[in-house]
Amino acid sequence: MAKKGARDIALDVLNRVEEHKSYSNLELRNVLDRTELNAADAGLVTELVYGTIQRKLTLDHVLSHFIGGKKVQAWVRNLLRLSLYQIHFLDRIPERAAVHEAVEIAKKRGHQGIASMVNGVLRNVLRQPDVWERMPIGGVAEQIAVTHSHPEWLVRQWIQTYGEETTKAICEANNRAPHSSVRVNTLKIKKDELLAQLMEEGGVVRASELSEEGLLIEGGHAAGTRWFKEGYYTIQDESSMLVAPALAVKPGMRVLDACAAPGGKTTHLAERMGNQGQIVASDVHPHKRELIAAAAKRLGISIIEPIVSDALDLPEKGLGTFDRILLDAPCSGFGVIRRKPDLKWNKTPEDVRAIAQLQYELLKHLSTMLAPGGMLVYSTCTIEPKENQDIVRRFTSEHPEFVLDDTLRADLPQAVRNKVDETGAYVQILPHDFESDGFFIARLKRKE
Repeated sequence: MAKKGARDIALDVLNRVEEHKSYSNLELRNVLDRTELNAADAGLVTELVYGTIQRKLTLDHVLSHFIGGKKVQAWVRNLLRLSLYQIHFLDRIPERAAVHEAVEIAKKRGHQGIASMVNGVLRNVLRQPDVWERMPIGGVAEQIAVTHSHPEWLVRQWIQTYGEETTKAICEANNRAPHSSVRVNTLKIKKDELLAQLMEEGGVVRASELSEEGLLIEGGHAAGTRWFKEGYYTIQDESSMLVAPALAVKPGMRVLDACAAPGGKTTHLAERMGNQGQIVASDVHPHKRELIAAAAKRLGISIIEPIVSDALDLPEKGLGTFDRILLDAPCSGFGVIRRKPDLKWNKTPEDVRAIAQLQYELLKHLSTMLAPGGMLVYSTCTIEPKENQDIVRRFTSEHPEFVLDDTLRADLPQAVRNKVDETGAYVQILPHDFESDGFFIARLKRKE
């Protein structure tokens, strides 16, 4: 059997994602683990899959001018999307070659009629480059949705919350590739030392402005280095690195991380505690307990006790009270669309309402485990007020023994301080603010 090329493999992944409503990152990993591709081809497959999903609405809008209401098989539509993405958004391969390759794939998978249709559509698009500028005549929300390829309901919601210009900036940022950032393990090495070592080896590395422990690394495979294997750093987004400082932990404290897997924030807390004290790290999935344990072992951390539990059941486990609690709550994930493009197409307004209800229940249950005078940080990787500010406001109004802690600003890096809300107790990072993930962090205090 002939060996499949990168575009053929990318098409397989797109078809599976659509057919099984599965996650592209899992399907992609599955395929890349099974096929022996060189780094360049694996990179191209990844780019084609994520890019095609990311730009789906724009691609479909352009296609609609050429196929109208014709019934097109799902795999053929995916082939057209993938080819258009390559032609318009990538410049690695000549346009004619991209068309030729698409036609060959169509012949192999279908018949001559399908191949002729694919050839005709793609050549027509090439003959009419202005089609990419032909946006819908509808309102602003529809135009932003189609131009920047986001669901219209979500764009409408963001316009209501953030206004037109900021919504456009969020959507544009979501379509840019994420950069690679790592968090230095300060138990093993100083940030400047690691920076110098990575640069000596020819790496393009610079210090993060968002995190005291963060470094930005261009290119390369951050998980494949000896520094990663020997526990000198953890791969983590810069916004996510703001959560541990917000908790203001000190050596010797008892800390609960209630939704801890895969352990990035848990290990960050342990490093900031100087590996002294106790962290109970809970997750509902047994296999994720192993991820937390493995991360702690690699980093040389001994104070983390991973347990398996639904976070709602933790108050019944007899764990006592804690000086600090982190609730990094399950959420819609709308702050990490650039990493998980499927998210925006798979979620509905109903999903947001349902998850907000769960978030509130989690906060209510876990707050009972906080010692008087203790602090609780509530964080999410979304930019939806219903899951963020609304939850925290409702909680403090219904639980007078808790207050918003207006000293949060002092524990955050300088670059982020002006993003802290007028309450002084929470911060909402948007994806275009620092080219990092969208993240919300709030700090609550239990009265003495």
